Amino acid sequence: MDLFLWGILPYLTIVILVGGLIWRYRYDQFGWTTRSSQLYESRLLRIGSPLFHFGILVVLLGHVMGLLIPESWTDAIGVTEDMYHAVALALGTVAGLATLIGIGILIYRRRKTGPVFMATTKNDKLMYVVLVAAIVAGLATTVLSAVDPGPDQNYRETVSPWFRSLFVFQPDIAAMAAAPFAFHLHTLVGMALFILWPFTRLVHAFTAPFQYFFRPYIVYRSRSGRPTTTGATRRGWAPVGTPDREPEPTARRRRR
Repeated sequence: MDLFLWGILPYLTIVILVGGLIWRYRYDQFGWTTRSSQLYESRLLRIGSPLFHFGILVVLLGHVMGLLIPESWTDAIGVTEDMYHAVALALGTVAGLATLIGIGILIYRRRKTGPVFMATTKNDKLMYVVLVAAIVAGLATTVLSAVDPGPDQNYRETVSPWFRSLFVFQPDIAAMAAAPFAFHLHTLVGMALFILWPFTRLVHAFTAPFQYFFRPYIVYRSRSGRPTTTGATRRGWAPVGTPDREPEPTARRRRR
């Protein structure tokens, strides 16, 4: 079982994640969207969305630092184990609570707002359950590490070496098997979330509108037909040819 959970399942998760994203991009580009529902309700969205998104960014940053940075590196720059865990506990608790409160508000909004609820797919409902479970499990591991700061709860000696070993295709199964059950549960729920990721609205996390910074400006024209921009223009920013004569009155155009 340990061989499957910590030696095979992680790679299956990566295959499903990458394959699902490729499939979704090739065959469902129109559905590659968050299906924004701000039009139906915005008051709760203005509160829940920033809490969730900023909170989850800090949580992800904490995971990157905790899993990818070896303990020997932080020791080398003078960061003691107590200092590391104090910062991790403070930031992890605040970010985790903000994320949990934010997703709670968003789920409440989605359930209580009729049009928003009607736009929620079955995959998205399952995703919300798994996402909340992952957040709660992460908070539980943070609290357990603070309450019982013994060597058994030090994930930097069990989970982190196992996670880094996956990248060199030599998974340290024994290290992960020695971790407490709370870390096992959190890891399994996390892998389930990544398996569901390509088939839910979470795909928007892999989309960034970089072309927005390079697209031409929108050219506005006055009612007289003269372009509002002045001076030399570059290709792509040049105004489209406009008629020299004044536009016909509205009533005249309607009769035609």
